[in-house]
Amino acid sequence: MTMNERDISLRDDGSALTGSTAGASYSSTGSSNERESLGELFSQTSRDFSELVRKEVELAKVEIKEEAVTTGKAGAMLGAGGLIGYQAFLVLLLAIAWLLAEVMPTWLALLIVAVVAGAGAAVLILSGKKKLKELTPPVPNTIETLQEDAQWAKQQLS
Repeated sequence: MTMNERDISLRDDGSALTGSTAGASYSSTGSSNERESLGELFSQTSRDFSELVRKEVELAKVEIKEEAVTTGKAGAMLGAGGLIGYQAFLVLLLAIAWLLAEVMPTWLALLIVAVVAGAGAAVLILSGKKKLKELTPPVPNTIETLQEDAQWAKQQLS
């Protein structure tokens, strides 16, 4: 066999590993204890691949954990902002009632503010319910396929 018919590759330590293109014989140009059989090479490759997969899974876990922490902090900020906004809205309603109490009895001013706020809440709730009814299911194709499977199963049983 001539050198043109051989493959030459380098190992991590820089020694050359030559082998026939048929894959039948391999020899190392490094020291004699560096010679490895084809089975040992596959075994090492398998170990390296397993280690690579373990490291990738570990990296994914770290990234997911970091993402979860960031998401948690963002959720906490949204919750705190919503709570403060709600409290500000209550103070605004109280201020409106107080202003109305200057020209009418306090109980009537509070009742008017409560009725107007309740009517606004009712309009928002009804609008939200209408929008929710217009939504399609999150997995319409899956639901359709399951319904078809159920019909097919009923036909098979009858």
